[in-house]
Amino acid sequence: MNSAAKAIQAEEVAETGAHQIRDAIREAIVERRLSPGTKLSEGDVGKLFNVSRTLARAALQALSYEGLVSVEKNRGAFVAYPSPDEARQIFSARRLVEPGILREAAARITPDDIRNLRELLQEEGRLMNERGQTARRAEIKASGDFHLMLAEISGNAIMQRFMEELVARSSLVIALYGQSTASSCGHSEHGDIISAIEGNELDRACRLMLHHIAHIESDLDLRERKSLGLKEAFEL
Repeated sequence: MNSAAKAIQAEEVAETGAHQIRDAIREAIVERRLSPGTKLSEGDVGKLFNVSRTLARAALQALSYEGLVSVEKNRGAFVAYPSPDEARQIFSARRLVEPGILREAAARITPDDIRNLRELLQEEGRLMNERGQTARRAEIKASGDFHLMLAEISGNAIMQRFMEELVARSSLVIALYGQSTASSCGHSEHGDIISAIEGNELDRACRLMLHHIAHIESDLDLRERKSLGLKEAFEL
């Protein structure tokens, strides 16, 4: 193998490694194991995944392009801390995008896809009845996976990637502004959407999806909060 081929191979290996780290951190954000504002130093990320700081930096930069990580000059990288306005924009984007994904998915869906979706819902329902942080994290992931599976079924790789970003950013918003400890996505609503798709009731399925997204957003407290001074913050 000549030097040019070796260089290309090394670059491909590095890119794969950065993608794997990016995906692992994104999953931790989706499952809310990483909270908004958590510091992600290149050194710590590199040690955790046993890679160089260069690879760690590439992964964090990729996450910053997705809006999941904020890179601050002289301070480093942090899990993003979306503002109330950003939160509204994320859910506005979901209302625009997801009905279209649903229609694309419905045009391609197979009996196997329906079975896989229902199996995912069954697992989500099982996890809802279990206690503990591990089960809760798994339930959150299964809930997001429903939306990602529909995007995958649509056959549009660009939309699938976009949904991965939207689901992850929604998880950040819910972690910050969510008011209830219940699942961020209504389990029964997922089932209703599948039934409507299966019955070829696409208009109804889209209405259910919009209602579902509105339901998630309605649990958020996005009121602007006035920042207090030091003295006011400690006044009784």
